[in-house]
Amino acid sequence: MGRASVLLALLHFLFLLGTVRCSASAALGRRSPPSIDGVCARLIRPLGYPCTEHTVETKDGFLLSVQHIPRGRAALGKKSGPPVFLQHGLFQGGDTWFVNSVEESLGFILADNGFDVWVGSVRGTRWSYGHVTLSENDKAFWDWSWQELAQYDLLAMISYVYSATNSKVFYVGHSQGTIMALAAFTMPNVVRMIEAAALLCPISYLDHISSSFVLRAVGLRLDQMLLTIGIHQLNFRSDTGIQILDSVCDGHMDCNNLLSAITGENCCFNVSRIDHYLEYEPHPSSTKNLNHLFQMIRAGTFTKYDYGWLRNLINYGRLHPPAFDLAHIPTSLPIWMGYGGSDALADVTDVWRTIKELRSEPELLYIDKYGHIDFIMSVKAKDDVYGELIRFFRSQGWPSSY
Repeated sequence: MGRASVLLALLHFLFLLGTVRCSASAALGRRSPPSIDGVCARLIRPLGYPCTEHTVETKDGFLLSVQHIPRGRAALGKKSGPPVFLQHGLFQGGDTWFVNSVEESLGFILADNGFDVWVGSVRGTRWSYGHVTLSENDKAFWDWSWQELAQYDLLAMISYVYSATNSKVFYVGHSQGTIMALAAFTMPNVVRMIEAAALLCPISYLDHISSSFVLRAVGLRLDQMLLTIGIHQLNFRSDTGIQILDSVCDGHMDCNNLLSAITGENCCFNVSRIDHYLEYEPHPSSTKNLNHLFQMIRAGTFTKYDYGWLRNLINYGRLHPPAFDLAHIPTSLPIWMGYGGSDALADVTDVWRTIKELRSEPELLYIDKYGHIDFIMSVKAKDDVYGELIRFFRSQGWPSSY
């Protein structure tokens, strides 16, 4: 199995992109990461949009990159509209919202529709690779899961936007960005700053996941093996990362085409832009994060990280990790969800379990032919999804000052 096949495997491993059939001779695994001059300089300002870079420090010392696009290209001189914050999924970064064309990327579309756009990248990604005391070579730098992303990263970034704009914030999350949100929205100190939330491929439960690739990795206990041998950073651009994915595929499944095996059938992925996507994706994450997600699949729960009985007692004062209770999300928070019938990761059964545990009924957009990546990468998403998302936000009433 070639390096290209394995790197493309990562792009869909759990919550990322779909892929295409690739030749074993293409050395995509050797691509250099983009320079550290930031998302604004590489993706946004060259296309005529105003953009500034910001650094946000979390309570536990991580330094996060946040981009601010106050308006669209045709609105120079006009006052910014209400703030909207975009949160990417696993193995992605803030670039995700801008890697398609101006007409197809949600970040640009929101700016052109009058929103004051803010974009976050969680700890460990290429844009947020800093800490006040730790180095990326330290084990402690990677000692986190999506639980910390919700409790620390999302809190810090939303608080920053809330303070900078003096306004409640519209929220958009995809995949892991919805896990973070649903956990964080159970916390009063976060949800008080949210005007309304749009969740693409919403996830709080994963026990009906149907991806054959992910289920094999779960069955192999890949996450636990990696932790045992001391691999705490998951960087699938490295030789070690590629070999890890190779070991899952070899002799068991065809990893030359993971579109259906990992994410489900995606109807509208733009195959011609795969080289451009690979300039930015995949981003690193932590093995502990993967472990937490696999715990969810095995146990069918939406809980904090399970350390085992003894460490659970130390950390939580109980034998089992406490659940994030979706009933604690206030009924006053308007929620919109977009989900697809071909999604092998955010399964329809699990989505409906999430919906039933909420105390209020969210607005729903169901597209039977859409897979996991279609909601952020489809060439038709502007018409199929984003128009409804924007309508939902506007229906909440734009603050009178805008």
